[in-house]
This record gives sequence, structure tokens and C-alpha cells, in this order.
Amino acid sequence: MTFGIDLTLHQLQSRTDSAERAKEYGQLGYMQWLGSLPADACYRMAAMRAYATAKPIMRTDPAVAEFCRLLIDSLENPLAPLDLALPKPRRRGGARERRMSL
Repeated sequence: MTFGIDLTLHQLQSRTDSAERAKEYGQLGYMQWLGSLPADACYRMAAMRAYATAKPIMRTDPAVAEFCRLLIDSLENPLAPLDLALPKPRRRGGARERRMSL
């Protein structure tokens, strides 16, 4: 399944309760975007295109800003590992919270 940058950015533009949650969303978005790249894609070119697409909205959305930070870090230090983690499991409000986020 391929997602592409447009869907990833759309999903990142959501209500985030805290800076920690925005960081989690940004990291998940980066992993989703990375997983959507074709096997023969040039990472550097794809990352620069993704950054150019995300840059106009990064000032207004903290999760997109985190996504952009990861892109920049990966381009500036290609051999250094990125600080990525899956969100810690915890209750986040269930069905009622999901309905309110729409």
C-alpha cells in the first residue's frame, strides 16, 4: 500500500494535545512516508520534495514541524540514526475521542 506525501501530511494535520503527542505523530508520519517510497526511489530527492511540500504548513502544525525536522536531520547526517520510536501504549479516550477528532 502506498500513501505518498499528500496523505501523510493530511493525516499529520490533526489536533494534538501536547508537544509529546505532536512528536509521536511526526515520527509516525515519517515512518509512514518512508515506508511508502518505492524500492528504487532516490531518498535524497524524495526527502527534498517531501520537505518542499510540507514546509508551508510546518509553522502552523507541530506534527508537520517534527516530520520536517526528521527529514532535515536525515539529509544533513545521512549515516546517523534518527530518534524514532513507536508511541507508548496508553488510553487516549477511545471511540468518543476519535469521534471528537473528526
